[in-house]
Amino acid sequence: MEHRDPGPDRPHIPVLIGPILAAVGPVTGHWLDGTFGAGGYTRALLDAGAATVTGVDRDPLALDMAAAWRADYGDRLRLVAGNFSELDQHAGQPLDGVVLDLGVSSMQLDQAARGFSFAKDGPLDMRMAQAGTSAADLVNTAAEQALADILYHYGEERASRRIARAIVAARETAPITTTLQLASIVAGCLPRPKPGQSHPATRSFQAIRIAVNTEFNELIEGLMAAERALKPGGMLAVVTFHSLEDRIVKRFFQNRAGRDAQTNRYAPERAEDAARFTLVTKGALAPDADEIAANPRARSSKLRVGQRTTAPAGPVDPEALGVPMLPDTHATRAKFKSAKPKPVHKGSR
Repeated sequence: MEHRDPGPDRPHIPVLIGPILAAVGPVTGHWLDGTFGAGGYTRALLDAGAATVTGVDRDPLALDMAAAWRADYGDRLRLVAGNFSELDQHAGQPLDGVVLDLGVSSMQLDQAARGFSFAKDGPLDMRMAQAGTSAADLVNTAAEQALADILYHYGEERASRRIARAIVAARETAPITTTLQLASIVAGCLPRPKPGQSHPATRSFQAIRIAVNTEFNELIEGLMAAERALKPGGMLAVVTFHSLEDRIVKRFFQNRAGRDAQTNRYAPERAEDAARFTLVTKGALAPDADEIAANPRARSSKLRVGQRTTAPAGPVDPEALGVPMLPDTHATRAKFKSAKPKPVHKGSR
C-alpha cells in the first residue's frame, strides 16, 4: 500500500521501505515484487542495487501505469500480469528476494470507479483483476447466512448477522450497485462512530473485498510459492495491514522457522521439520511517527522478514496458520496440507 508524494517523478512511496531495505540489505541479484501496484517497492529495490526485479500484479491498470517510467530501468525490470500466488512460475528462476505488500493499494482506493472505497461513490466492484465475480454480484446473490459468515470470519464484524439481514432486505427492494449504498446499509446497523474511530463500514468492506479476491487463499499460496522460489539465503519481506493477514504471516514464519515443529527438543530433527526460514525480524516492525504523519494509511502496517534456509520446500497446514475458514470451505485445509512442492521453471516466462 502506497501514498502520494508531491514529487513529479516519484508519485508514490511504499510503506515501510526504509525498514525493508535495512532488514534485507544489501540488495543484490534477482528480486520479485509480487504486488507491484504503483511500482514503489520495485523502484526502490532497483535503486538499492537489485540486478533485476520482476514486478507481478493481477491488476492490468497497475502495469499500464508503469509505461511512463519503466524504460528508465531497461531490461533490469520485467513486468508480468498474474497473481503472486504463482510467483515461482512468474520468476522463471530462483530468486534472491521477494517482497509482498498485501491488501488494496492507495491507487485502487483513490479511484472511485474501482469500487473499493466506502468514502467515495462508485460501482460496487472491488475486483483487483477487473474480472470475475464482483462485490455487487456477491452482495446481491449470496444467501443471508453466507453473507453473515463472510462478514464475521473475514471482517471480524460482530454485527455480521444484523448487517447481512439488512443487506438482504435492501436488495429485495432494489439491487445494491454502489459503494455508498452498501456503506449506508452497514452504517445503519451500527452505532454512530466516535471521533477518531474508523468508518462503520470498514470491517464489512474488508470482508467483502477479501471474499471477492480470495485473498487468504492467494496469501497462503503466495507464501508457499516464495518458499519454493527463494534461493538459500534469499529474503522474504511481507507487509500486512490488518490483524488477520498479520496472524497468517506471523504463524507462517514461526512454523517455517521450526518454532512449533519439535515437541521433544532432545529428539533428532526430522527432515520434514527442518527450518525452512530463519527469522530476520523477531517481531513485527511498525512505521515510525514520521511515516504515519506523512501517510496515515500506513498506521496499521506491519513488516515481517525471513531468510530462506537450505531445507526443501514443503506443504503447509492453513489451520496451523490461523487462516479464517468459512463453514463451507474447510476442504481448503486438505488442499494445502496435501500440496506437493512445485519446481521453479528455468528460463524466462
